[in-house]
Amino acid sequence: MNRRTTLLAALGLALPAAAFAQPQQAPAYPTRAVNIVTPFAAGSGPDAVLRMVGEKLGRLWGQPVTIDNKPGGGGFIAIEQARRAAPDGYTLLQLDSEHVAALPHLYKSKNFNTLDHFDPVASLFRTPFFVSVSSQSKWASMKDLIAAAKARPGTVNYGSWGVGSPGHLGGQQLDALAGIQMNHVPFREVSQLYSNVGTGEVDWAFASIPSSQGIYKAGKLKYIAVAARQRVPQMPDVPTMAESGGPADLEVNSFVSLLAPKGMSPALAAKINADVAKAIADPEIRARFDTFAFEPLAWSPDEIRRQAQIKSKIYGELVRQGNISLD
Repeated sequence: MNRRTTLLAALGLALPAAAFAQPQQAPAYPTRAVNIVTPFAAGSGPDAVLRMVGEKLGRLWGQPVTIDNKPGGGGFIAIEQARRAAPDGYTLLQLDSEHVAALPHLYKSKNFNTLDHFDPVASLFRTPFFVSVSSQSKWASMKDLIAAAKARPGTVNYGSWGVGSPGHLGGQQLDALAGIQMNHVPFREVSQLYSNVGTGEVDWAFASIPSSQGIYKAGKLKYIAVAARQRVPQMPDVPTMAESGGPADLEVNSFVSLLAPKGMSPALAAKINADVAKAIADPEIRARFDTFAFEPLAWSPDEIRRQAQIKSKIYGELVRQGNISLD
């Protein structure tokens, strides 16, 4: 009897320990539709990619994936809608690295740090930015652009798609690294920005392939450099920043990720991360990425956070130096 009691007691102690030792399993997911909120307008490059990824995920999950475009407000309209949702994976948020890393510095009065309210879940892609000028411009390289800016301080204009955008902060970084001073001209409409670069009304602008390809294919734009350490395979004749005579340390890019309201379980985040990676590996999506010169990414949630923190440090210093604010 004593031996039986001892055995039962031992089992009673062992069972909880064994149960605790079992690896954490992701819950059954999804069992209903998943909604992805995005601040990007319908038809934009990030939206087009998201819809393709959403379609692949829908097939993989056996549940519909809906895309909810909420542009405007510097991204806060989409952010606020997603922030109110439960961290159960049924509401995700697509943001670029500037929404994650630059917003806290640009809107100081809001006291809003994106990563205080959202957890990174899965990476999608990274896009490089090219230096675009009018096809009629005499500038053939970054060396020419920098020389003109040094000869006429404060008179060379560069455009961007908004205050605090990569196109703006990248120009600020070029100023700092090259020891020049240029004039920033923000635009509300991306199409208007590159139209004005094409006519020479604006001297230059950073540009992604999807945002500028219409004007470029019409023969009104040329690219004199890519702000990266390596050439882009889709545009092999465009030199790197260093090859074109610009600062070798100047890299201007943006990465796009999916996030979830704070509190998602690590097991669920890992499942979504793995499933998104499967979707991005699909040849159809890879072909679309090639069209846009988007670099597919397969970062872990921790790596997304680390990369965002790197950008945040850079953006914080640029915002401080340029006294930039959207408050």
